[in-house]
Amino acid sequence: MMQTLFTDKGKELYDDTDRIPWQEHPRPLLRRDDFLNLCGWWDFSVLENGSVTDTGYDRIRVPFPPESALSGIGRHFSEGASLIYEKKITLPKGFRKDVVLLHIDGADQHVTVYINGNEAGSHDGGYSHFTLDISEYGDSFTLRLVTSDDLRDTTEPYGKQRLKRGGMWYTPFSGIWQPVWIESVPEKYVKTLRVETDMEKASIDTKDPSFCGTIEVITPDGPKEYPLSSGKAVICPDGPRLWSPDDPYLYHFTLRTDSGDTVHSYFALREISIRVVSGMRRLVLNGRPYFFNGLLDQGYYSDGLCTPASPSMYERDIQTARSLGFNTLRKHLKVEPDLFYSACDRLGMIVFQDMVNNGRYSFLSDTLLPNIGFREKKDFGPASTLEEMSVFLQRMEQTVEQLFSFPCILYWTIFNEGWGQFDSVSTGDRLRRLDPTRIIDAASGWFDKGGGDICSVHVYNHECHFIPDVRPIVLSECGGYIYSVKDHVCNTKPYGYGSTGSSEHLLQRIKKLYLEEVQPSISKGLCGAIYTQLSDVEDETNGIVTYDRKVVKLPADEMRGIFAGLVISDR
Repeated sequence: MMQTLFTDKGKELYDDTDRIPWQEHPRPLLRRDDFLNLCGWWDFSVLENGSVTDTGYDRIRVPFPPESALSGIGRHFSEGASLIYEKKITLPKGFRKDVVLLHIDGADQHVTVYINGNEAGSHDGGYSHFTLDISEYGDSFTLRLVTSDDLRDTTEPYGKQRLKRGGMWYTPFSGIWQPVWIESVPEKYVKTLRVETDMEKASIDTKDPSFCGTIEVITPDGPKEYPLSSGKAVICPDGPRLWSPDDPYLYHFTLRTDSGDTVHSYFALREISIRVVSGMRRLVLNGRPYFFNGLLDQGYYSDGLCTPASPSMYERDIQTARSLGFNTLRKHLKVEPDLFYSACDRLGMIVFQDMVNNGRYSFLSDTLLPNIGFREKKDFGPASTLEEMSVFLQRMEQTVEQLFSFPCILYWTIFNEGWGQFDSVSTGDRLRRLDPTRIIDAASGWFDKGGGDICSVHVYNHECHFIPDVRPIVLSECGGYIYSVKDHVCNTKPYGYGSTGSSEHLLQRIKKLYLEEVQPSISKGLCGAIYTQLSDVEDETNGIVTYDRKVVKLPADEMRGIFAGLVISDR
């Protein structure tokens, strides 16, 4: 039994039962002036084996999964159970325009929507947005969301959830875990904005050639207006100001269509590429070689599990990482709410984004053998069925479409340590057709078949030695040293890679890793290093901050000093 730890924000929310969580607009890249937030308390019941279960709970706090303390429940229900959320909705006076849209930003793994008892729509996939036109149901109605999740079936992506949590596997989550909200729009409205940028221009595409109108961009020299024609616009600011962790400048804009829709968004001018520098292929940000010094970010919180008590917790994590000298987060096997990526855009944090794994996992072939040197196996095997492969490719496409316009994301990771891996070369080619603007890591850790843009290596428990490769080299996981801080751990079974007994000992281990292994490897082609990890998570006490985010384990000044030499010359 794990002890519940509360973050500061989580304790405030838990104690204040009247507070409505997650009041920020959920879609910063497609924001309208009005929306109706449906987060907060919902009526709740559970259907198991065909009958309603007496759970002892009759309500749940959205958007927190029932397994979390912040949901007001704190337990996992049987696999395949139907979690039933119900709420009576009345639209505010003057809210309705022509079309009313219901948005469910994340429900794990399947959700069916009923309105006044009638099925209105459904969605599969726990990490993708779902939008439904509910205009026909009037201004007052009863909304019922029925979710189901079954981790015994590995068809849908599941990340690091596991029924028997422990070690590197975490408590499973289910049901609604991202905001639910309503907005009303004109009859003809902008459904999507795809923004593609380089160092000189931003190309904005509504994916609807019938749209015309204007785009007002706020530039360093003041507002400037550009035409929207055939649903597209190209913005070429004078004296372009480039986005980077050192200067995360965002160009905010308002798009107004002739049909009466108005949306607010932003873009950043930046470009990631690969270039030969001094005979080695390097990752290049805005035309200059750049060392990506990052942290593995699992995106779990002690009281909300996959969902922090407040989006401001994202900002705190990012600012903590930056204060210690990190410029990159590898978002590991999880797709976050849009507000996470928006915070990275604003605060200047690069994101390496993983696809979420599905398929079967084998401790022997996927973890034990690779860690003692056996890092080759067939790219087709028992890890994935044809159905699992098909679903993975669909979810990968949805992830790219959902996250494409966030400037902070510079790098996609497809497969991690062989989990569910299949045909990584052709899957990398498929991803490149979806997004030719970002770096692709086809096989992070091991089982590399030469696909993608990166030679991606994981090193734990032994020294870093890199074999020369025609691709840039990234140490995509390393370190993971344990330091358990008294009164800030969930249990007494720590998991990680090498134990330390104090902040000073942890600092010395990290100093040795970076000064004696990472930094000397830069001259051999190393372009980035991802330390495991940002925060403790359940058994894993190898974070640089505790699970409850109350203790930063390392001194910022000394960490920045250690990282001062992580520089790649452009000569």
